[in-house]
Amino acid sequence: MTARILVVDDVAANLRLLEAKLRAEYFEVALASSGPDALAQAARWSPDVVLLDVMMPGMDGYEVCRRLKQQPATQHVPVVMITALTEQAERVRGLQAGADDFLSKPVDDATLFARLRALLRVKQVLDAWRLRAETARELGGVPPEQPSEDLRGATVLLLGVPREEAAALVEDGIELMSAADEQEAWQVALRGPCDLALLSLPLPGGDALRWASRLRAQIETRDLPLLLVADEQQRHVVLRAFDLGASDHVLRPVDGLELRARMRNQLRRRRYQDRLRADLDRSLELAVTDPLTGLRNRRFVRRHLDQLLRSGTPAAAVMIDVDRFKGLNDRYGHAAGDVALREVASRLRDNVRASDVVARFGGEEFLVVMAEAGPEDIAAVAERLRASVASAPLRIGSDLVALTISLGTAFGGPGVSVDALLSAADAALYRAKAAGRNRVQAADSGDWAGRLAPA
Repeated sequence: MTARILVVDDVAANLRLLEAKLRAEYFEVALASSGPDALAQAARWSPDVVLLDVMMPGMDGYEVCRRLKQQPATQHVPVVMITALTEQAERVRGLQAGADDFLSKPVDDATLFARLRALLRVKQVLDAWRLRAETARELGGVPPEQPSEDLRGATVLLLGVPREEAAALVEDGIELMSAADEQEAWQVALRGPCDLALLSLPLPGGDALRWASRLRAQIETRDLPLLLVADEQQRHVVLRAFDLGASDHVLRPVDGLELRARMRNQLRRRRYQDRLRADLDRSLELAVTDPLTGLRNRRFVRRHLDQLLRSGTPAAAVMIDVDRFKGLNDRYGHAAGDVALREVASRLRDNVRASDVVARFGGEEFLVVMAEAGPEDIAAVAERLRASVASAPLRIGSDLVALTISLGTAFGGPGVSVDALLSAADAALYRAKAAGRNRVQAADSGDWAGRLAPA
């Protein structure tokens, strides 16, 4: 796994040593010798991870980390602080500034590369979601809000971790759920809601690494943050767990402030990823939805119909046009016309089968696509739609305005193209309007001969 690593240290010898180690593992490396230089390099070069010395003159590592986390372009870049400081308070201070982990000098190579691999996996997932979200925003989507810093209501699953070791989390309003064994923990993780799992190393009566591996192998749980609580002698197992997908760790005896800081970082990242996913879903929904009526749009319904026909599924097209819509628009204005279109859309939506797709095809024209429907079903649905629109007038100001629709239906099976089916339904619709409107016409052989309705 290759990536861009920015190394920040005011001692040239330290820079060169880390550069040599990283390049030997085929990472791309950039060097910075001060805080301001690091911020400029990060903005210009877009690193995947920053290895950051704490003790630097002028702007120290804590301030560099805070500033990186405040900038939209760099706030999601993992930061690993490298320091000779051993005090617990300094570790907590760095985590609270946004650092993802601490490594002590001299840096242990196995620990360094295990942490880099774990952080890069998370970064790649976030980058993929951010890229999709940016694409959706270019298509008119709304950018996601920043995730809430309030952790109250979050749920943490404890597996093999005594509640007293996690007691500090309760101060943040986090709910703790203890599982008796691996199977119960697995069921809780699947059933949810679960925002993070705390896993003990070693796991009494169980295999922690196998459980971690299973968590990452299932699509329902693979994004669940996994934080390890380990004994000092379990460091080698922690490194193996990182390769299997663990997110972070804390060593015993557990410091409450450190655990809370690491937990906040993991939950913040999880919430941001969830927000990106929701934003993408919403943007995709908007891309296939007509903004006026809330129905599917022309792009979606044509693709849906094409997929049905290509799969060999028999499908019907019901083409619908609002009668005398231009006169309504001219007399009452476009705002009234919009009200009429929304009302027609609502009545159509309420009178189709659950499996049918209703779309606004353009202007005052609508389309219903029916899969696996026989001639009797098509005729019954079309007549029900006609009657539902004609059943009650629309109130515009003090006037009651009659609404009616004309419908043309066509049925197609394997080998029929979308254009041919829609053209036949459109030709049938033309005949319905020519015959007096407010009626249903089924396509006949003449409609299939290629006749098209006029614009």
